Amino acid sequence: MGNPLDVPPYLLQPLIPSITAGTVTCTQAFGSEIYVGCSNGELLRYALRPDADPTKLDAYALLSQQSIPSGKQIDELILVPCIAKALILCDRQVHIYTLPSLDLVPNIKPIRHVEALAVDHHHLQRPAATSLTTRATSTSTNFPTERGKNDAIDLCVIKRSTIAMYSLGEEKLTYAREIPFQSGVLRARRSGRHLCIATADIYSVIDLASAQMYELLPVTQVESTVGTIKPHIIVISPSEFLILSWTGGSTLGVFITGDGDPVRGTLQWPAHPVSVCLDYPYLTTLLPNGTIEVHSVETQTIIQTIPAPDFGEGRRPGLVSCLAGYAAPSSERGDKMRKVKVGLMRRGEKMEEEEEEKDGEVSSLSI
Repeated sequence: MGNPLDVPPYLLQPLIPSITAGTVTCTQAFGSEIYVGCSNGELLRYALRPDADPTKLDAYALLSQQSIPSGKQIDELILVPCIAKALILCDRQVHIYTLPSLDLVPNIKPIRHVEALAVDHHHLQRPAATSLTTRATSTSTNFPTERGKNDAIDLCVIKRSTIAMYSLGEEKLTYAREIPFQSGVLRARRSGRHLCIATADIYSVIDLASAQMYELLPVTQVESTVGTIKPHIIVISPSEFLILSWTGGSTLGVFITGDGDPVRGTLQWPAHPVSVCLDYPYLTTLLPNGTIEVHSVETQTIIQTIPAPDFGEGRRPGLVSCLAGYAAPSSERGDKMRKVKVGLMRRGEKMEEEEEEKDGEVSSLSI
């Protein structure tokens, strides 16, 4: 087996050279489409289009542009392929759109007073709904679909004093129940019955079945930096989370179970990451200096470092994990379809050549 350093798992490739509709605040991709949310409330939809020239790469083109009703910054965009829906958090409201056309679902009102949103990670990984191909209003039919479950998905909406639980189906949003809770949640991730949350100063995990909460690690172990360090929560497996804590000289990554018990080893970064993404078994982080580090979840070792690319002056890069995968233009097709010269021979010449080959085979066997 070769050294993993010899076969790096990732490379950087531009997909959309520039976006002029507004400052990008969030993005997600699925299949051959990319969805982008902007600071001015603009919602963009791009699709991968083949070039008429087979020697050129396919490229993403803008299919549609629309404004969120409030016109405020789009803070989060969550794609739920199994029910062909997109959840968009904007101005403390969750709006629900259809995929891939990005039409507002008419019979579902926005959820208001939202501090944070967490869809069950298990449900985000379900196969895409077959209806994605029949509902598409564009000519794009490149969504990776299979006949999966169209069961409702579960989500938690964290408000100022409660955690509200809902189920969302293809046409209906159903309220389940609430758990009284403190305010100040900045980030939340759900995996089954466990909800991991972070305030400005501490991580906690909540058992949604028993409504019990366990405090875990501080977001920062340096008191003077409370409120300035961004918390990160990553779902690793059905009963495992990764949380990051700033120590003052470096950041530690600790794996914990839904019951709050530490597992595996620990990860360490020289600075507090800007973004953290999981593509199991790899964990990819963007550091403040623009460097991208790739760790192995299994061994907690660095397997790849990507030098800081030139993002341009004033641009703030980020990393996004797309659970269902997406299409990227490839030059392999063009390389394989290059014109090559082929020698031709007449039929009589071919028969004579075949006879000579047979004679050669017989003589070699008789030696």
